[in-house]
Amino acid sequence: MTRTRAALLLAVISLLAYLPALQNSFVNYDDPAYVTENPVVQNGLTPAGIRWAFIGWHASNWHPLTWLSHMADCGLFRLNPAGHHFVNLLFHSANTALLFLLLARLTQKIWPSIFVSVLFALHPLHVESVAWVAERKDVLSTFFALLALLSYAKFAERAAAPDSRSGRQFGLCLLFFILSLLAKPMFVTLPFIFLLLDFWPLKRVMSDQWRMAGIKNVLVEKVPFFALAVLSCVATFLAQRQEAVATLQKVPLDLRLENTVVAYAGYLAKTFFPLNLAVFYPLPKQISPVVLILSAAILLAISALAVLGVRRRPYFLMGWLWFLGTLVPVIGLVQVGDQALADRYTYFPLIGIFLILALAADDLAARFPGAKKKLAAAAILVCAGCLLLTEKQISYWRDSETLFKHALAVTDDNALAHLNLGVALQEANRPQDALVQYKEALRLDPVRREAFNNISRILNDAGRPSEALEYARAALRLDVRSAPSHVTLGMILAELKSYDEATNEFFQAAQLDKNYAPAQFQMARTLLLQGRDGAAPPYFQRALELDPENLSMLIFAARVFAADEDPQGRNGAQALALASRAAQIAGDSSTVVLDTLAAALAENGRFDEAAKLAGQALELAQNAGQKDDAAEIQQRLDLYRQHQPWRKSFRAQ
Repeated sequence: MTRTRAALLLAVISLLAYLPALQNSFVNYDDPAYVTENPVVQNGLTPAGIRWAFIGWHASNWHPLTWLSHMADCGLFRLNPAGHHFVNLLFHSANTALLFLLLARLTQKIWPSIFVSVLFALHPLHVESVAWVAERKDVLSTFFALLALLSYAKFAERAAAPDSRSGRQFGLCLLFFILSLLAKPMFVTLPFIFLLLDFWPLKRVMSDQWRMAGIKNVLVEKVPFFALAVLSCVATFLAQRQEAVATLQKVPLDLRLENTVVAYAGYLAKTFFPLNLAVFYPLPKQISPVVLILSAAILLAISALAVLGVRRRPYFLMGWLWFLGTLVPVIGLVQVGDQALADRYTYFPLIGIFLILALAADDLAARFPGAKKKLAAAAILVCAGCLLLTEKQISYWRDSETLFKHALAVTDDNALAHLNLGVALQEANRPQDALVQYKEALRLDPVRREAFNNISRILNDAGRPSEALEYARAALRLDVRSAPSHVTLGMILAELKSYDEATNEFFQAAQLDKNYAPAQFQMARTLLLQGRDGAAPPYFQRALELDPENLSMLIFAARVFAADEDPQGRNGAQALALASRAAQIAGDSSTVVLDTLAAALAENGRFDEAAKLAGQALELAQNAGQKDDAAEIQQRLDLYRQHQPWRKSFRAQ
């Protein structure tokens, strides 16, 4: 089998293994910030969007290439999750093929390279990076990092006798390195991987007598790479320091150092026993001395074996340092977020461990030829086991409720999982179940601003605005620069008819985040409640410019433009445009969309069409047992048959 055919076969195996992920939906953890609630991304690849991706920090990161990738997906697939998942699968499959080509070139060993690539493709720890749309940055950055490593390998082969081709490969290596950093800054460690390859298997820094040779040259050629890595580190720190980086008061230095040791050991344990994997592992308040000592002993023992065996098995030290070194940016010394560790962080680092296992097995087979069949059988069993566990792990990513119920089943004291499960239940119209989860999240973490906000919205929707107000103010006290908290408080104040205070909150939210559509939308609704209908349309229009795919905003604005009893609030052409867009998104099986489109047609004098659609909406409502809705639609249908438009007051009663 040629290398090319083997690479293609590995890519197909990887793709087939992850096909079940195409049935999964978006989840409510990071996917909203990256795609589902990001209007800039949803607009696709536009000049304004491209500028937005490169200018400023978003989602506590600076990774413009990742943003462009998500924009391209939205341009192709809109908000169909299967399309977004499929692109992740394609990158993972490509990474599997590239990894094989890299290792086969470096080691000149086909079967060990295949084994490493299969482990990379099928290991359950990698499901998070592939099955999570928001982790596009993992598969995308690794794609360019592997291309950079391939280019470096080709450059190094020709470096002894430089020619035009070696210069071209060096330039490609630098380009791919830049692209990997633009997708995710974790690859600031890639120049160190180049140095590891110089040690083994390229052997550029040592002679046969283990004397340093050419060390100056190999260091000098890495200068542009290290310079870019430093710039990327600075950009990342600036992006994360305001929101994501935990202070020393929140996560003390001693806890960070202890967790670093335990996390390294934890990643190793999960590599060999990939069970009870979760989307989020909460950082403990303290670490058991027994766990710390045992973890440190394991790491020291492996490190000692790697160093002592460096002459006979240089790949052991190289692979071990690959694993340790590439985890440094995410190991927790600079604590970003509240996690103790994360499966997605192993996507590239585990290559080092897989390489050790594959080459150790190859050495064993060379020493004991009779063991080849047994080793091959063991390898097949390991790969089959990984495939089964990966299939199961993919199923947990089906939707947010499944994902976070599983996280709660396999972890303890997981406030974030309770919070996100609550969000999933609230979106499923189960507010009381969501309330239980939010209160549990607050019990575990009393400063969870999102939990306060969400409780306040549930109470407000339940007709208890006075109680809701307390939670909304508590959320704002925790973060006065949170636009969502200002909007939540404003909505409750509007419910309590404190309109001036409400509009002030919406104004502050818009100042804090000029791209936050709910601030504009709620300002418009509050103006309607006050009877200032003529002032509302510009805010509706701005909200829908920011979030053009938001179905609930489209429907409400279209109904206002179609039916407002105040002529200053009506706009027939705008109503029809918004209602038609809502129909494109929701299809023709939504009662409220058909009813809204009928109202817009009536406002434009197209009463026969309006009556036809209203009749369809009425039938849907009746079939669904929605008696109150059916009665209201019937009244509107009677108006359309008499060639009269529907009129409604949006003013507070």
